[in-house]
Amino acid sequence: MATTIERRDIFWYIVLRVIVVTSILVSAVVLQLAGASVFPIVPVFYLIGLSYLVTASCLLLYSWGRFPRVQAYVQLVFDLFLITAFVYISGGITSSTYFLYIFAIIAASLVISKRAAYLAAGLSAILFGLLVDGMYFGLIRYYSPEHDVRLGLGSVLFTMLIAWTVFFVIAFLMNYLSGNLRKTREELRTAQRELIIKERLAEAGRISATLAHEIRNPLAAISGSVQVMRNDLAPGDGNRALMDIVVRESERVSQSIDQFLDFAAPGKEAIAEVNVADLLDETLTMLRSGGELNGNIRLEGNHSGTDLRFVASANQLKQVFWNLTKNAIKAMPGGGTLTIDLQKAKGALKIRFADTGVGMTAEDKAHIFEPFYSGFGNGRGLGMANVRRIVDDYEGTIDVRSELEKGTEILIQLPWSRRKETARRI
Repeated sequence: MATTIERRDIFWYIVLRVIVVTSILVSAVVLQLAGASVFPIVPVFYLIGLSYLVTASCLLLYSWGRFPRVQAYVQLVFDLFLITAFVYISGGITSSTYFLYIFAIIAASLVISKRAAYLAAGLSAILFGLLVDGMYFGLIRYYSPEHDVRLGLGSVLFTMLIAWTVFFVIAFLMNYLSGNLRKTREELRTAQRELIIKERLAEAGRISATLAHEIRNPLAAISGSVQVMRNDLAPGDGNRALMDIVVRESERVSQSIDQFLDFAAPGKEAIAEVNVADLLDETLTMLRSGGELNGNIRLEGNHSGTDLRFVASANQLKQVFWNLTKNAIKAMPGGGTLTIDLQKAKGALKIRFADTGVGMTAEDKAHIFEPFYSGFGNGRGLGMANVRRIVDDYEGTIDVRSELEKGTEILIQLPWSRRKETARRI
């Protein structure tokens, strides 16, 4: 899988080149002023000028913002040829400036990918090897006559082997470090998303009490008044049917408020050792009796008849099963397969729900646990937020994997070692 190259990485690659080239420029000026130059200074200035010119071109491409991977590889190849030219001017075989190849290898690892780092090391070895061989066998003339020192074959081979070893060792070490850096960066982004979700959950909790008083009490008064008025009407009166609708919709809104309050300001739950499979069967039975879990949905998995005990709140686990099953049903409007697995593994209770439904977009996955965000048109956006809160209460983890038109898999792990602590805390 190719590593994504971000624009800011390209920018820092350009900055790194400017720093290195400027350092060489300063060193060349100091040597020239001191009269201690060991290689021609003027050609070095030409190379530095060329480098600045190409860097300016790279900045223009960077501002364009297209094809960052191509930009990175073009810069890498240019740097390798530039370094080779500098090594040639500074003496070739007798020069120790081949260490400059290391900067290109480091940049390839940090900016492009691990494979690019090894590619840079390989190209560095090839270019340096061709230069050394050409100068040793007389195919390439020394740039300065004073550098034309006849070295033995052993010295030449030793220099090349040392250089090649350094190139690939640096590539290996940088790949190890850059891999950890990319992993840390991704974990930081995940933590930031988690923090945003938790802040929104906290905000939902702060407004729950006000919402309850502002909506539930007037709603209860409206529903009660309508029921009194309905009882005074004749059975065949057309207004009675309208009042039935008012009462029914009032109850639906009241249930939504109850679900929100349960999510935002949950009360204390009774903790006990429960049979997880029995709770799941009860939930599925309720959904069957309500007609939601019909013959179009085929159930599979090891959940039926499993004797798996866990210390938890029966009500909370039922909420988890209810919301996960309801979401799976909504994701398979034309029917499909819902696989539910329960197992104890590696010190945790594992709950797996996998459906063959419509799947989720990247945006749906990013916002799945946010309150009031629903991937379904008629959803309230509280089900998965409630599931997330319960999993957090048990210090568990929840992982969502989904692809469009291929279904969704949700894996929950509740630590076995934490169940007694959870019982005391909740």
